[in-house]
Amino acid sequence: MLYYLFDYLDREFDLVGAGVFQYISFRAGMAAFLSLLITIFFGKALIRFLRKKQVGEDIRDLGLQGQIEKKGTPTMGGLIIITAILLPTLLFARVDNIYVVLLIIATVWLGLIGFLDDYIKVFKKDKKGLAGQFKVVGQIGLGLIVGLTLYFNSEVVIRELTPRAMASVDPIMIQDEEDMDESLYRDVKSTKTTVPFLKNNEFDYGKILPFLPEGYTWIVYTGVVIIIITAVSNGANITDGIDGLAAGTSGIIGLTIAILAYLSGRFDFSNYLNIMYIPNLSELVIFCTAFVGACLGFLWYNAYPAQVFMGDTGSLTLGGVIAVLALAVRKELLIPILCGIFLIENLSVILQVSYFKYTKKKYGEGRRIFLMSPLHHHYQKKNLHESKIVTRFWIVGILLAIVTLATLKLR
Repeated sequence: MLYYLFDYLDREFDLVGAGVFQYISFRAGMAAFLSLLITIFFGKALIRFLRKKQVGEDIRDLGLQGQIEKKGTPTMGGLIIITAILLPTLLFARVDNIYVVLLIIATVWLGLIGFLDDYIKVFKKDKKGLAGQFKVVGQIGLGLIVGLTLYFNSEVVIRELTPRAMASVDPIMIQDEEDMDESLYRDVKSTKTTVPFLKNNEFDYGKILPFLPEGYTWIVYTGVVIIIITAVSNGANITDGIDGLAAGTSGIIGLTIAILAYLSGRFDFSNYLNIMYIPNLSELVIFCTAFVGACLGFLWYNAYPAQVFMGDTGSLTLGGVIAVLALAVRKELLIPILCGIFLIENLSVILQVSYFKYTKKKYGEGRRIFLMSPLHHHYQKKNLHESKIVTRFWIVGILLAIVTLATLKLR
């Protein structure tokens, strides 16, 4: 909203300093700063309110060190994160941008699903919370909205140089798109995405099923979107098991996607790096920095020993938003690397359950691969302190982020 106000003041009254709101970097920095402030100050008030209303986490005794002491810790702290993402985004981003609109919808949508789950657990005293099938239906619903929008919306395009431009101009020498003749580039509706480590690092979803008529490619694409959103959202939910792990890991991922969005949304950088140029994508950097600020600010209260838990209100939202961001910047096939922590945590549960069922059927006694799953509980069982586990997972997350960025040139 402030963007439009200061744009008007700059155009109509030539107000000194108003033009600074035209710069993505300034608005992104302000979004991160405001997000941190909101999280820290609103967080304190919300924690006080949750304690007053006795909205505390009911801890199951899993025999983990320091676990019982956490009983009664306020939950539903994801409301802090959601507020700290949405307010700076609404203030500093262009809300007519399709990518920003999609991310706002995703944040509110998944926040409501997570809130309902936490509400049932806390106020209805039902430890199971919202039934799994309803969560999945909600995630599928969001997947349909995101998939169909990204496929059909006319503003979601990639910009390519025309054959004439490639033949007459050295692409590397082109620095400013505004100086180019419009006949040298074109906007293309495409389902192309980025594939890491391959020489031609682009893949078109339309080629997954070559026998499928071109008009039905949206079915394949939307199906992939639904799977990605569901998987990453659940991965973040499973990762949220010890103080600071999900928030810190999500912040690292969010910062990496912010860099990718900035590079892909700038003609000069995308041209130099020879990556997909996606018009209007740079506006997502503002959402990303608000996202990172919210995650870091939440750690003020969620780092060990946690004063508040994010609950499903936060974890489902963080995972789903990361998935939609990756889809928007067309880097979703990098998720196994970038979101490697979520992937490992998910796999540890799948492997543990599958192996237990297999050995119970074969030997009459269930056996385990890990001392406990998800993986962070395995290390807790090995008597590693929570803080050390979280710090080491963050380090792995940073290394995975570096590898993700390196894929821009490693192909």
